[in-house]
Amino acid sequence: MQRWFSIAVAGLIFGAAPGARAAQVGLIRIDGAIGPATVTHIARAIDISGARGHQCLVIELDTPGGLLESTKQITRLFYASKVATVVFVSPTHASAGSAGAFITMAAEIAAMAPNTTIGAAHPVTIGGGGDSEKTDDVMKKKLEQYTASFIEAIADKRHRNVEWARSAVIESASITAEKALELKVIDLIAEDLPDLLRKIDGRSAGGRTLQTVGASVVEIPMTAWERFSQIFLRPEAMFILMLVVIYGIIGELSTPGAVLPGVAGAIALVLVLYMSAILPVNIAGVALILLAAALFIVDIYAPTHGVLTVGGIVSFFLGALMLFDRAEPGFRLSLSLIIPATVITALFFIFIVGAGLRAQSLPVRAGRETMLGQAVPALTPIDAAGGNVFIEGELWRAVSDVPVDQDQPVEVVGIEGLTLKVKPKV
Repeated sequence: MQRWFSIAVAGLIFGAAPGARAAQVGLIRIDGAIGPATVTHIARAIDISGARGHQCLVIELDTPGGLLESTKQITRLFYASKVATVVFVSPTHASAGSAGAFITMAAEIAAMAPNTTIGAAHPVTIGGGGDSEKTDDVMKKKLEQYTASFIEAIADKRHRNVEWARSAVIESASITAEKALELKVIDLIAEDLPDLLRKIDGRSAGGRTLQTVGASVVEIPMTAWERFSQIFLRPEAMFILMLVVIYGIIGELSTPGAVLPGVAGAIALVLVLYMSAILPVNIAGVALILLAAALFIVDIYAPTHGVLTVGGIVSFFLGALMLFDRAEPGFRLSLSLIIPATVITALFFIFIVGAGLRAQSLPVRAGRETMLGQAVPALTPIDAAGGNVFIEGELWRAVSDVPVDQDQPVEVVGIEGLTLKVKPKV
């Protein structure tokens, strides 16, 4: 009897185990520009949610846009995901701008909170002028058509409004959550995360029927490296590192032997080269910044009365303004950073670098060279065989082609090792 009772208890325990485990939903939050760190975070979250058997992965999204290449990688991750992906544009007043529109429409379930917006996905580029204007127009048109085709393919795959998706790129169309639901750009509107889980319950996604009512939410935060990358791989960080490169290398040249400025500049240069392979840097902006540094230095030596310095300030400002203009909206430098950086850089070259370079051209004020030209009395008779003088607090051996009597004034005209060459002072 006891044996059968034990078997019954064990059966109840093990039989209840699968059902005892509450349903779980993965959650990540993306707040800011879309970039390489976002791709890594989403890829890791999809893997974790899949391995843990989550009902779905919810991605709370609020972004002004980001890099097209990163957007393409995220789209591919969504397509290959074994767990249902749910993009939720939230909280209220959040937006899925530019790249965010692509990501929202690429999810299996697209949701938005009330009073949020989606759209304005036109690719941002800068145009040229003169002979290159026609070429630039052609390139912009090609990029525009490619981006439009890309978002159309996404909308078609997810059975969403293809026509509106194209207008978001070609016409920079932007709509509210309520209008997006009406136009079938998204699947639903939810007040908050619990409301979202109630509304997607019972939907088919990720090869299963979702059971999200009462599911526990498991947030998958960024790792330390992902957080660092999110901050580090930013235009602001790269711009500051470029300033370190300029300040460090020029500082080392203006004060040779300081070492620290040169080391800091070299390290910053390596980091800038690494970041330029990831961030959308405009080479024209880099060229203008380098031109500005050259103008500042030349003006220190050339008697231009500050004309080149003014040109350097203008060149630096325009270079900083253009440095990331080929990026999406989330990858631009703000004037609140550009203006102070321009002022500080101008002051750095005018006062610090200028003072250092001018100091190098001053006559030597210490060391053996300071004895040249000095006049002192001969302590002993001096001739080609030698004699002695007392100078700079020390007794020196001296020789003279013209014989000199004791106490006669002599002028130092040369130094050979530890011997001074002198001549009678006229």
